[in-house]
Amino acid sequence: MAEPDEHPDDLPECPSAQGAGLLPPELRAWMVMLAATGAVERRLHAVVKERLDVSHDEFLVLCLLAEQPGGVRMTRIAEQLARPKTRLTYQIACLQHAGLVTRRSVCGDKRGVEVALTDKARRLLTEASEPLADTVLKSLAGAIGPAQCEAMRALMPDFAQEQPAE
Repeated sequence: MAEPDEHPDDLPECPSAQGAGLLPPELRAWMVMLAATGAVERRLHAVVKERLDVSHDEFLVLCLLAEQPGGVRMTRIAEQLARPKTRLTYQIACLQHAGLVTRRSVCGDKRGVEVALTDKARRLLTEASEPLADTVLKSLAGAIGPAQCEAMRALMPDFAQEQPAE
């Protein structure tokens, strides 16, 4: 099996990217995005565990919280990550036990619970940001073709300055 950094010459271009099949462009684009997302997630699992010592799903919770200035309601996190509330409750408990998040009741709503990052989590995310971003860039560059790389550069200017060998 090829190493994640490799872009083997003997692999054909993704059929979804060629545009010769039955799918309309929107579905072809979706298939390319799914393949790219899968490549990123496979590589991120190990880096997230090594750098943050949390699961990939817990990492997604931390990322979501990192983009919010204050806390976020548990129901909102469950909606945004498409996770069952019971699974999210377990993940939040693990993150709280690790000292990465705090939970508090929402004022005026006895059932509402808000979650926020701790200073420890903010520090760890800051320290891990560069290797995590590098992992994302390398994973995407190895998973998508030249046309998709051009499109990604519009979203991420540092994306794949040099196209991997094909």
